[in-house]
Amino acid sequence: MRILFSGDVAWRTGRDSLALALPEIRRLHGSFDFTIINCENAAHGKGMTDKIFDEFIAMGVDAMTSGNHIWDKPAFFTTLDAETRIFRPANYPASCPGRGHGIIERKGKRLGILNLAGQVFMPPIDSPFTCADALISELKSQGGDNLPVFVDFHAEATSEKQAMSYYLDGRACAVVGTHTHVQTADERVLPHGTAYISDAGMTGAHEGILGVSYESVMPKFTQGLPCKFEASGDGAAFNGVIVEVDDDTGLSVGIERVQLKTEGLT
Repeated sequence: MRILFSGDVAWRTGRDSLALALPEIRRLHGSFDFTIINCENAAHGKGMTDKIFDEFIAMGVDAMTSGNHIWDKPAFFTTLDAETRIFRPANYPASCPGRGHGIIERKGKRLGILNLAGQVFMPPIDSPFTCADALISELKSQGGDNLPVFVDFHAEATSEKQAMSYYLDGRACAVVGTHTHVQTADERVLPHGTAYISDAGMTGAHEGILGVSYESVMPKFTQGLPCKFEASGDGAAFNGVIVEVDDDTGLSVGIERVQLKTEGLT
């Protein structure tokens, strides 16, 4: 099984970049069994809309994970509740719209998805470790012991992300970090077969500050003043990873970082 994952798709620049990147990545790297993206910043930097959801599906996206901003646009709650192809962090209260885990299927292959959020420097929520124990067991009870389970861990601290990767080593096919928008260079397969990277990075404008124009952010840092973030349109690029999973074991045999500049692609 081959999985393509894009880190946080941010703002319109990220959406446009994803549309350009996916055909080129498929040309360069071949086909994928599943294409997954993190979509929590897709709608003007915060949240999602029905229109954008449909755009991503039309691009060939099979599943979408998210994070703490997925609830920023209440008009999307109905779709978040109804759709089985989009996930929100599972360790938020059960009363929150959406689902945090599930099994997706495509061309006879099945993949478990688990979305978690961190606790360190993040809003107060339940333990992602306890949640992972319960929900990975549930997914494997539904799909079999060798069901590959892909985990998007939306967290701030690299230490917490690394701890999760070792905690789930041998139980998840991948633990991929999101949220910081900066791709890390620590991709590896752990001893018991879990692929890991601290952060897959961002698909969006890289000439700016986390997808935002530096001019709109600087007053906050230099003067402590409130400011309105404005999207950057410069340095558009795709950031993500390709994960290779052994079909027999449901565990990983490889992980590769992907960085692709999309300016100039048509």
